[in-house]
Amino acid sequence: MIPTIDMAVQDLALHHDPDYAGRVTRFFKVGPGSYSEHDQFVGITVPILRCLAKKYHALSHTDIETLLRSPLHEYRLLAILIMVHNFNRASTIDQDAIYRLYCNNISYINNWDLVDQSAAPIIGGFLANKPEKINTLETLARSKNLWERRMAVVATFYWIKLKSGHEALHISRLLLQDPHDLIHKAVGWMLREVGKRCSKDLLDEFIVTHHREMPRIMLRYALERHTKEEQSRFYARNI
Repeated sequence: MIPTIDMAVQDLALHHDPDYAGRVTRFFKVGPGSYSEHDQFVGITVPILRCLAKKYHALSHTDIETLLRSPLHEYRLLAILIMVHNFNRASTIDQDAIYRLYCNNISYINNWDLVDQSAAPIIGGFLANKPEKINTLETLARSKNLWERRMAVVATFYWIKLKSGHEALHISRLLLQDPHDLIHKAVGWMLREVGKRCSKDLLDEFIVTHHREMPRIMLRYALERHTKEEQSRFYARNI
């Protein structure tokens, strides 16, 4: 049986959990004026959504786009998980179509978990060997949109996993003065991964050069795998 959007929505409705929705919103700022103010949660866990993504991976791009444009957070996340699942198994032509679907709906990829699940595999994976790679990431990093800036740095996780930290360091430099703590955390996270997966010396060199520009939380995230003595030295420099 060919899966349809109606079948997916019926399955999703079976897993709505208002109590869980109330609990999960503590991980997202949903108050007035906050980044998730207009997001709606129905309380479906990520493991369930991952199972549904495998079940409905053959949805058409039109149906995936319908889910991606839903006001319900978990429906958008299901669309993202389907796209990642399919991208990782797709031919070059199909990857191009998924990337275009992603970019055409980038305004709906509007919370940190949606970005973090998709930026590295889809943006990083698509741009991997393309000459416009850095220009595209720079454009995202300079965007006025918070989520596009987060996409820019999280996308570099793709190359970090391949033992290349230079893309992450380049985008991190562009975001050192970013005003939002969600960018501070994302940059610190990628810097930590550079130290873990690529080169601790490369990370330390970056921190020595930029520690006075780095927001405290960015520095804390970047130094999580350092010894307490090393952390103390860098924190003292950062004061």
